Amino acid sequence: MRTARTALALLTTLALATGCGAKVTEGGDTGDSNDSGKKASGRYPVTIENCGVKTTYDKAPQRVVTNDVNIAEIMFALGLEDHMAGYVAPDYRADRESVPWKDGYEKVKWLSKKEITKELVLDAKADLVFAGWNYGFGEGNGFTPDALKKLGVGSYVLTESCRNGGAGKARGVMPPLEALYTDLTTLGKIFGVEDRAAKLVADFKKKVADAQAGVPQDGKRPTVFLYDDGRDKATTSGSFAGPHDIITKAGGDHVMKDLKDTWPTVGWETVVERNPDVIVINNYGDVTAGQKKEFLKSYPPLANVSAVKNDRIFVLDYVDLVESPRNPAAIAALARYLKGVIT
Repeated sequence: MRTARTALALLTTLALATGCGAKVTEGGDTGDSNDSGKKASGRYPVTIENCGVKTTYDKAPQRVVTNDVNIAEIMFALGLEDHMAGYVAPDYRADRESVPWKDGYEKVKWLSKKEITKELVLDAKADLVFAGWNYGFGEGNGFTPDALKKLGVGSYVLTESCRNGGAGKARGVMPPLEALYTDLTTLGKIFGVEDRAAKLVADFKKKVADAQAGVPQDGKRPTVFLYDDGRDKATTSGSFAGPHDIITKAGGDHVMKDLKDTWPTVGWETVVERNPDVIVINNYGDVTAGQKKEFLKSYPPLANVSAVKNDRIFVLDYVDLVESPRNPAAIAALARYLKGVIT
């Protein structure tokens, strides 16, 4: 842990350096660019909008710290490893060897398997933190874009987690895959890799379209419930979290599509009432997918639910289901599974 004196000196240095040269303008107006930014590169300054906030960058961030596997892989997919100071992520069981951007895990430092903190960000000399609400940012721990701004560190918020509504508690401002495409496009602009971002978006859209082409166009769609975790109640996906797009574009009917949020909690009686044909398990954390499946199959209230009774339980990893470059492949995998489900 850094001493108070050293921390103060570093804060002063960061504040003077203004991180990545970003200006966040109150009220949504863009800030004025400076002459040094114009001289540094003909393409800067650039102004982007992220979760309703406009920010002007005089140069590309050089020491980005990301929070969680999905966000690190967005940076890896864009080829931005050289712009990263490191990533924070738990040791999920997700496969990191077969993804196209596996080299990113070798090139970029794994800073911590625990919660991201201001101290960690300062120690890494970060000029930008890429995280999301409940993906690192949160008022409860005081780790917010506003708090980082006071330290001279910029922020980029995962679009899937953007807040919607006057109270600022509900999340989700656009369909999940659109959020992925938005972040890829916006980050491409910030880092000067627009062509790479555009190609990724085009490739992902084609993969999704190819998966949808194999989905039967007639007949009833199998109903699908996403099980994240929980015993007394179930944490699931609403219409603004990644699983909604993955389920619907794979040919399923998402039984919780009426919940206008990202990751809400529902009572088991709601699951029983909606009687899904398939349950998709989110594989992450200390409770394994096998243990979750065992619980679902042994929990008496679920005994007559179609998915449980017919053993139609499909597993996807956490990084497949939150906004990430793995979403299109997850759609293709689930589409193949649902195609064999007779309803």
